[in-house]
Amino acid sequence: MMKPSIDIDTVKGFLDPKEGYALYSYALEAGALGPVLEVGSYCGKSTVYLGEACREKGVSLYAIDHHRGSEEHQPGEEYHDQDLFDGKAGLMDTFREFRQTMRNAVLEDVVVPIVASSLVASRNWHTPLGMVFIDGGHSLEAAQADYRSWASHVVTDGILAIHDIFPDPAEGGQAPYEILKLAVVSGLFEEVERIETLGLLRRL
Repeated sequence: MMKPSIDIDTVKGFLDPKEGYALYSYALEAGALGPVLEVGSYCGKSTVYLGEACREKGVSLYAIDHHRGSEEHQPGEEYHDQDLFDGKAGLMDTFREFRQTMRNAVLEDVVVPIVASSLVASRNWHTPLGMVFIDGGHSLEAAQADYRSWASHVVTDGILAIHDIFPDPAEGGQAPYEILKLAVVSGLFEEVERIETLGLLRRL
């Protein structure tokens, strides 16, 4: 059972605890196949769940985020947090909060932060991955770029997890759901479980 070194409720983020524990469980399984990578760390809530599993399996967790916030985090948008806005730069900056979370969770020797866009980080990537968790930008362009950048690196029997799956457009944005359908139609993945808005697929 996961016993983090931090009170997870103190970490800023939008991950349901059921989704978090599912990430932990699947990463614990997938960690036997290789390291884990997440796209979209924000302040580190999902990183703690994944990082605890990676610590137990003795593998690294690569945490990719440009830390400038997604579309919905910008000033004037629904999920904007003024505490995370760098007034001097005129930009969002979640990296300082993320680093503090990793320090508090004692995960600095497990998590490898990559402060870059998903496309830039993937440009010369060659490491096979046991699991990839996609929770980056929610525009269709951003979601498709994340999927195309990382899905091919998941090893056979590995896990692809996608957050914010809303089959009903009235409940939420469709981009994550569209890439989940893309993964299934590709024949490379099969959906194995859906927990709240978290879709979990296995590489065939």
